[in-house]
Amino acid sequence: MTDKVICVGVSVSRETSDALDLYAERLRKWNKAINLVAPSTVPALWERHFVDSAQLYPLIPQSAQTLCDLGSGAGFPGLIIAILAKETRPDLAITLIESDKRKATFLREIARETDCNATISATRIEAYTGKADVISARAVANLTQLFMLSAPILEEGGVALFPKGAQAQGEIDEARRMWDFDVVKHQSCVDDAASILEIRQLSSKVGPL
Repeated sequence: MTDKVICVGVSVSRETSDALDLYAERLRKWNKAINLVAPSTVPALWERHFVDSAQLYPLIPQSAQTLCDLGSGAGFPGLIIAILAKETRPDLAITLIESDKRKATFLREIARETDCNATISATRIEAYTGKADVISARAVANLTQLFMLSAPILEEGGVALFPKGAQAQGEIDEARRMWDFDVVKHQSCVDDAASILEIRQLSSKVGPL
């Protein structure tokens, strides 16, 4: 059977496609009681949230063993990545940080039902003490704030992947006032005005945080 192509660089088996469909079904159900995603985005759930998250997957270095998703919310992009990784990168350990207890409960339920390698940490990002080779975050904060949250967690030589909208360059310019970093902008396959920022060599200009 031909794999289902989700976006450029990402194709999945029938089993993974079924897991994603289950995720979507559960999200629609839970969203009636918990504000997981804006109701206006539910009709376009697949493209607006699933594909937008999946496009980060090919950017994860093959050498990476751990990924930490900051402020996971409904699981984007971290839980999508975990479901994609189950077959092709089962050793990639993924931690989803979500301080909202109800959202964390939802994430645990989906991780259990899809049997993916995801651990849910129901804590504030600032209180998390783990380390990761890769950090992701979607719609959490501006780039300067993301760097402050990421720096204590990101392993030396690690990479951060942050989807950003039309104001990405302004956020980059602002962040350079306090941070040194290398950045590559990858065009989003969902929104022509959006991009995924691949951040490396992150270091503070103002000393240890």
